[in-house]
Amino acid sequence: MNFPTLPGVFTASLTPLDSNLEPDLEALIDHAMSLMEEGSDGVALLGSTGEANSLTLEQRLKIIENVPGSLSPEHLMLGTGSCSLQDAVVLTKASMRSGVWTVLVLPPFYYRPQSDDGAFRYFSEIIESVGDEKLRVVFYNFPQLSGYSFSIEILLKLRERFGHTAAGIKDSSGNWKNMKRVVNEIPDFSVYAGTERFLLDVLREGGAGCVTATGNLTSPGCREVYRAWRAGDQEEADGAQERLTRQRLVLQNHPFVSGLKSLTGLKTGSSVWCNMLPPFVPLSDENAALFAREAAETGLDVPASG
Repeated sequence: MNFPTLPGVFTASLTPLDSNLEPDLEALIDHAMSLMEEGSDGVALLGSTGEANSLTLEQRLKIIENVPGSLSPEHLMLGTGSCSLQDAVVLTKASMRSGVWTVLVLPPFYYRPQSDDGAFRYFSEIIESVGDEKLRVVFYNFPQLSGYSFSIEILLKLRERFGHTAAGIKDSSGNWKNMKRVVNEIPDFSVYAGTERFLLDVLREGGAGCVTATGNLTSPGCREVYRAWRAGDQEEADGAQERLTRQRLVLQNHPFVSGLKSLTGLKTGSSVWCNMLPPFVPLSDENAALFAREAAETGLDVPASG
């Protein structure tokens, strides 16, 4: 496959916040670095897990303008979607200026039902307003939150109109049949599963990899699967995927942002992970301890005592 974006495992990073609920840039840079050291091929900033839709435009721009320079821009993916078309354009242009050409864009998610014509207009306006052939748009398919599901027809239409700028999709729908169809029917299109549960499946079909929230904790396991697959060791890949799936199933049984921040705080010993924007609330001490024990039992690097 000639993927227009970096293949592999991307972690959809949490966003550390200070006591004033402002993004803690230094902590975010450190966290992104640790994720890549632990096994992530890349890091997606300002996605759903990063509380992007609860941040102001100025806060998102602050991250886009200051974080990539301390990391490897080619290993980053920035979330620039917004209900406001003009905000999405501003964020995407800022991403390009920062050297991050791959952006993850959620469709406008308030007015429902959405039409394919409306989605095509939205993405066309962004791409044409940015006007840079280096731009790579990864469409964020999360119908449970956005109320819109990308069909194969709209993806083909966008690809026909914009070529490799319409670069790929992060599919968080959980619909494996649809992911498989996109991989098989759109050549050289970066299909990322939205969960590591489908990592090995999507790789074997010819997809790019995954972009996963729980990679904040499962990066080492994701790396095991990806390396075994690339080495052609099918038995090892199957075993690694089975372990990884067990971890994912435990992690997804708790509120994503609250739960992942709780476990990341336990793992790092940093109080910065206790802070989160409404509507999220921290786990109770009892639930945090239970979650930590459950996670540790799957082999995750989390203190089991809670």
